[in-house]
Amino acid sequence: MDLPDKLAVFYHDFFDYPLTKEELKRWKTSRNPKYKIEGLVSQKGDYFFLKGREGIIKKRLQREKFSKSKIKIARAAAECLMKLPTIKMIGITGSLAMMNARKNSDIDLIMITKKDTLWMTRLIAYLLLFIAGFNVRRPKVKNEKDKLCLNIWLDESDLCWQNYNIFTAHEVAQIVPIVNKNRTYQRFIFENRWIFKYWPNAAGAARKNYESRITNDGEQSPPLFSIRNSLFKFVELLAFKMQYFYMKPKVTREVVTEARAIFHPVDWSGKVLDALDKSY
Repeated sequence: MDLPDKLAVFYHDFFDYPLTKEELKRWKTSRNPKYKIEGLVSQKGDYFFLKGREGIIKKRLQREKFSKSKIKIARAAAECLMKLPTIKMIGITGSLAMMNARKNSDIDLIMITKKDTLWMTRLIAYLLLFIAGFNVRRPKVKNEKDKLCLNIWLDESDLCWQNYNIFTAHEVAQIVPIVNKNRTYQRFIFENRWIFKYWPNAAGAARKNYESRITNDGEQSPPLFSIRNSLFKFVELLAFKMQYFYMKPKVTREVVTEARAIFHPVDWSGKVLDALDKSY
């Protein structure tokens, strides 16, 4: 097994996630001389894992069962929200995107909206989910099992991720689109093609066409409801101000602007990178 394959196994071990042979191809890393892999990789059946970590195979299989029921909830919510004309993409993120969700974990989703409609769309989306009876996670509420967590909102004009590293690259690459209008997912990957410096084979079929010319279908949407109209833009600005005023006292590490809202109170990126540095 070569160094990129070993690093892939080591990386996913932090998440108790043994890799199959096919997954090794997808998650083969770029060669990184920073890390010196000295540990041994073992194999049992279809899975590769660190020596002495055979137990994570059972853990992964259990989590796959938990994930299946959560995926159904995510798809049902997406069917409800996709009717909104301002929603361009809905994707599953986090551990659930890898089918590695714990029994009591929530359901993380990324939402991409038409230009200049993010905060109005967010307001309407939560209202629709409430009316439809979906459980949505609330700040500082410990019970998060099977609750929707719409923790990433991006305006289609601001798709490029920030803080490039091996962890954030994986988080972007593992996103599973369940609503994808006008090739928005493909454009999202195109805007974040830096991820292939870390995981060159990731993102599935989108990897094959990310360098292709963005077609008219993939470009930013035309103005909706005369979006340039000052009254419409005022409504969007008002929606932003209202929501920002509500969440401002609770904001810690969150990113909140007119074009994006990212809620990650725990710095998993820092935790994983620190663990990698200590391990190698």
